[in-house]
Amino acid sequence: MRIVGGKHRSRKLETPKNDAVRPTSDKVRLAVFNMLHSRGVLQDAVVIDAFCGTGALGLEALSQGAKFCTFFDKSKDSVALCKSNVMALKEEESTQVIFQDVTKIKDRPDNIEAATLVFLDPPYNKNIIPPSIHALHESGWLARDCFFVMETDKAESIDCPLITITDEKIYGDTKITLGVLKA
Repeated sequence: MRIVGGKHRSRKLETPKNDAVRPTSDKVRLAVFNMLHSRGVLQDAVVIDAFCGTGALGLEALSQGAKFCTFFDKSKDSVALCKSNVMALKEEESTQVIFQDVTKIKDRPDNIEAATLVFLDPPYNKNIIPPSIHALHESGWLARDCFFVMETDKAESIDCPLITITDEKIYGDTKITLGVLKA
């Protein structure tokens, strides 16, 4: 797996040794970041990569113009893998990696800006996205008009009253849903 664009383009990322993590494919990441650039939400974004796994989505965002990324995962192995990839790209100054379940997230500390862009790529078919958005919102992690990129199984739908869905695209068995936090 590689970074597909920006200052770290073509740099390899460490991947899990088993199938416990399902990294977003390079093809889907390329499509997602083309959509983000066309909507003007990536440059200088403050990002959350929830369910970060390898950290590929957040690291791609940093490579392509985001200014900061907070990574969350409740798996110690994923947190270690993400930290390893952050260090390999020398992005320690523009990241924070937190071992925590995003559905039970603690209040945002004052030293971290509220997110303007959130990646939600949880395990498929577990209906985790709506409670994750609710927890992030209630804990002060989301900026007004925050933009969301949500990855699910192609048959899964997202029903969350906090967001307005703006677009959906299907890539094989994967659905990418874009949305915006309601004001």
